Amino acid sequence: MTYAEIYRSGREALEAAGIGEAELDARLLLETVCHTTRNDLLVHGDREVTEEQEKQYRGWIARRASHVPLQHITGVQEFMGLEFLVDENVLIPRQDTEILVEEVLRELTDGSRILDLCTGSGCILLSLLHYSNDCVGVGSDISEEALCVARKNAERLGIRADFLCGDLFERVGGRYDFIVSNPPYIASGEIRKLMEEVRLHEPLSALDGHEDGLFFYRRIIGECPDYLVRGGSLYLEIGWDQGGAVKALMEEAGFHEVRVTKDYAGLDRVVSGVWF
Repeated sequence: MTYAEIYRSGREALEAAGIGEAELDARLLLETVCHTTRNDLLVHGDREVTEEQEKQYRGWIARRASHVPLQHITGVQEFMGLEFLVDENVLIPRQDTEILVEEVLRELTDGSRILDLCTGSGCILLSLLHYSNDCVGVGSDISEEALCVARKNAERLGIRADFLCGDLFERVGGRYDFIVSNPPYIASGEIRKLMEEVRLHEPLSALDGHEDGLFFYRRIIGECPDYLVRGGSLYLEIGWDQGGAVKALMEEAGFHEVRVTKDYAGLDRVVSGVWF
C-alpha cells in the first residue's frame, strides 16, 4: 500500500468515527509511524509503506477512532517550542497555557526562584527555566505518577528542577519570586460535558475544581503569601469565565496590580498580581 493510500484510509476511518480533526490526526499519526514530514504526503505519496508500518498505523488509527487522545498515542506534545512526554497521568499541555508562560517571562529576571503548583508534566516550570538564566525551580503535585512524567521531561530537556509530591504547599518550604499554577478549575457539574478525549482519558484530579471551579484558587491565593517574597508575583491560568471572580479573590487577599490577560481568542486566560 502506498503512503497516500494508507493516509486516505486512516482519514476516512477517523471521519467515520466522528473525530473532529480527522485529516490532521491521520497525517500526524502517519508521520510519527514513518518518521516523515508533511511534504512526504505531497511529494512522495506514491512510495510504499512497509508491512510493519501499516500494521502500527492501523492500530494507532483504531485507538484514535475510539477517542484516545492523539498525544497519548504518540506519547508527546509540543509546548513552547519544546517536546514533552505525556501520558494518562498528566494533562496534555495546551496552547492556551503558553499565554501563562509568556506572561511570566515578561517579568522573570535571571536568578529568580519559581514555584509551580499542580505542575503535572512540568511543562510550565520547565519552559520557564529553559527560557531564562540561573533560575531555581520547584514543582509540586499531589500525583506521584504525574511527577514521574515531570522528572522524565526535565531529564530529557537537560533542565534541573526539584519536584515535590504533596497537596499544593504541603511539602513546600522557603519563599519564591514567582508562584505559577494551572490548577483544576472546571466545576464538578461540568465534567460530564467535556469531550470524551478529556473526560475519559485525562486525570480527573487535574480537571475538577469542585462545586464552582474556584476551590483551588481560594486555597492558593489564601496560602501563597506565606511563600512569596515581598514584591513577588502570583500567576494563575483560569477558565474563560473566571477572570472577574479570581481577580476579586486576589484583590480581597491584598494583592496589588491585579490584572486579567486574554488569550489569542480574546478570552480571559491569566490572572496575576503582586504581593507587598
